[in-house]
Amino acid sequence: MSDNTTNITLLVTSDVHGNIFPTTYRDHEPAPQGLARTAALIKRIREDKKHVLLLDNGDMIQGTPLTYHHAKYHSDRDNPMIRCMNELKYDAAVIGNHEFNYGMPYLQSAIQLANFPYLCGNILDETKKEPVFGNPYVIKRIGDVKLAIIGVTTHFIPNWEDPHHIEGLAFEHVLESTRRWVKEVREKEQPDVLIVAYHGGFERDLETGEPTESLSGENVGYEICHSIEGIDILVTGHQHRILAEKVNDVTIVQPGSNGAYLGEVSIAVERLYNSRKRVASEAKLHEITNEIVPDETILNLVSSYEDETQKWLDQPIGKIDGDMIIHDAFETRVKETPFIEFINKVQMDAAGVAISSTALFHNASPGFPQDITMRDIVSNYIYPNTLKVMEISGADMKQALELSATYFSLSEDGQLEVSRAFLEPKPQHYNYDMWEGIEYILDVSREVGDRVQGLSIKGSPVLADQMYQVVMNNYRAAGGGDYIMFKGKQVVREITTDMTELIADYISKRNVIEATCNHNWRVRK
Repeated sequence: MSDNTTNITLLVTSDVHGNIFPTTYRDHEPAPQGLARTAALIKRIREDKKHVLLLDNGDMIQGTPLTYHHAKYHSDRDNPMIRCMNELKYDAAVIGNHEFNYGMPYLQSAIQLANFPYLCGNILDETKKEPVFGNPYVIKRIGDVKLAIIGVTTHFIPNWEDPHHIEGLAFEHVLESTRRWVKEVREKEQPDVLIVAYHGGFERDLETGEPTESLSGENVGYEICHSIEGIDILVTGHQHRILAEKVNDVTIVQPGSNGAYLGEVSIAVERLYNSRKRVASEAKLHEITNEIVPDETILNLVSSYEDETQKWLDQPIGKIDGDMIIHDAFETRVKETPFIEFINKVQMDAAGVAISSTALFHNASPGFPQDITMRDIVSNYIYPNTLKVMEISGADMKQALELSATYFSLSEDGQLEVSRAFLEPKPQHYNYDMWEGIEYILDVSREVGDRVQGLSIKGSPVLADQMYQVVMNNYRAAGGGDYIMFKGKQVVREITTDMTELIADYISKRNVIEATCNHNWRVRK
């Protein structure tokens, strides 16, 4: 190592989503993930390297039964995720979109507990137009090397989040905000190394520049690398991808999700003869394996939280008469099953309407066994969604179904398969909806935009200009998943109770649930 070179290691977590313990909440089997295993690796790297910075890139405080249970029942106690982050001595963290899921008071309480700054330059006070979280960037000094870390967050949050949770906030476009802050920090602070930590991802193939998702503007990482000068390193997230490479000579890293990877950027700052410094950086990823022994300090910090969560998860709720298991996730989306019908029934019961839509959020969703506990509910319904009753036209309904129909394509041999757009750059199974209270067929052999056939209600055609009341989750009601036909439509009623509670209450009141399926929809090729 040259005496003229300072070597710095930047460690990055992102989209940990409340995962601390090295198991999943569906069972107690060991899992190669979680902040406790990651912590052991972080401490090992700190022992080996002299100058180490630790950064979280958002979506830390939401995502597991542990965080849900804390937010719902023990929000007056220290936030378990922040306790762990404080123990690990994070240097900074970025606001993620899921940080808002439990409401602003909960988020503010977490921020106040943190011994490190939260960064976000593009979420502004609606009135003052100033960063609401106070820290657009932070300066770190290591010897005579000056590093700046700017934080920005996807500006698409209003498209998904409950409006009550983001009241009084303005979300500036990430490109505009990043460009402004990079310019200001370069001029005012003159750092040797400039890092942008962006809770967002990439909208184009990193090599070819070809679009990889609808150019809605949600993810702008590629554009940041190509249109904003002065950035050395771009930390990304949100898409849950595994990335460590260069884009237009900008070092980029994205360390997956759930604490399954730890990102590392090696930074070498060489002092030149004319007092200038030359920066070189390289990214890599550490996979978190079951061989990494979880850090006991982290586990002990939150063991009481976990114990209470596990007891809550094992509470018996009721019984199923029949089969509500999900035997095949793909087949569940091709023809209706009792589980999907049941979720829609819960939504219709809570909302008092006759039409509902829902999704199977992930392919690991197990369905319900005959004896149901809270663990079964949260294993299937993984998001803290509430419900909204929207008034939409028949034309809106048809357009939404046509969008869902793009989930499917036909293989070369004519077999149904999931469209590439729903698998890359990240799986989006949650953006395929299945409806109750209407009848329809999705004919994948037809052209996109003309796949919805036989759309009717109780045998009568759905009319394009007639208005219908439909219950859906708050994410979809806000237009999430490119369902722009719902955005801005009249909200007839809001049900603010979390869906996991609504499901539990529905089962508890009836004790025994009959597994039924009326097969009101199907997919054909």
